[in-house]
Amino acid sequence: MRAVLSAASSRLDGKQAATSTVLRNKTILQNAMDYAVELKLLDSNPIKALKWRPPKITYEVDRRSVVNHTQARRLLAEVKAQKPSGGRLVAFFGVMYYAGLRPEEVVNLRWENVIVPGLVADPETDRMEPPADDWGELHFASAAPFAGREWTDDGNLREQRALKHRSEGQTRTVPCPPALTRLLRAHMTAFDIGPGDRLFTGVRGGELPSITYRRVWSRAREKVLTQREAGSPLAQRVYDLRHACVSTWLNAGVPATQVAEWAGHSVEVLLRVYAKCIVGQDVAARRRIAEALGEDIP
Repeated sequence: MRAVLSAASSRLDGKQAATSTVLRNKTILQNAMDYAVELKLLDSNPIKALKWRPPKITYEVDRRSVVNHTQARRLLAEVKAQKPSGGRLVAFFGVMYYAGLRPEEVVNLRWENVIVPGLVADPETDRMEPPADDWGELHFASAAPFAGREWTDDGNLREQRALKHRSEGQTRTVPCPPALTRLLRAHMTAFDIGPGDRLFTGVRGGELPSITYRRVWSRAREKVLTQREAGSPLAQRVYDLRHACVSTWLNAGVPATQVAEWAGHSVEVLLRVYAKCIVGQDVAARRRIAEALGEDIP
């Protein structure tokens, strides 16, 4: 049974599996053993007699993978320049960078999930322009993680599920800063509504394939980043845009409780995962301590 648990804690390539995968596999095995006991195939559950703990794996985000704002804007500009998919994907990546959504959440966004302020007329020029307060909001309640046609009931590549760590029907609201509002407004003007009112679709109008946006992102990295940066973990995965967004919120001083709500995390998980991405707080802490001690502050 120790050998079975060790196998369940590794990937097919022999490398260590994620902690969540290890715990899930252990639970499946334990339930199977309990069922074997119920069927009188085993006298007892052998897993419960073992003093076995899953290997410890770090949960922290690699700070080297987080892009800064200048790098992010250059990457988005390069995405937009790519043909034929780039124009419809720049807002897709923008939602992850500016609003912190997971890829499976962005893929499943519908037009009704996006609240964008309407344009207003400039009294001097009589032209329609964005309002002074150009903040929008994203309201959504479901995600569509990739599963494969063999594992879905309807034969689709993705499975409709509730939001991660939330019950069925629970919603999440995320603020949409002006930079993202402009991207979404341009996207909704340039492209038609997709099947099922999807906001983002493939070039042919169907579901957006994950291989498409991964390929576009890979090409953008090659074009924008230096050879040394391209060989590093910097924005290596599309998911790293979400890490950059959450890190930006935390470093901007947004309370962890609010960031956790926007990101769909618990506060405990948020602070553990993003501990190394919070910069500058040590300087502020030293300043506050110096003030409390009556020291001169340079």
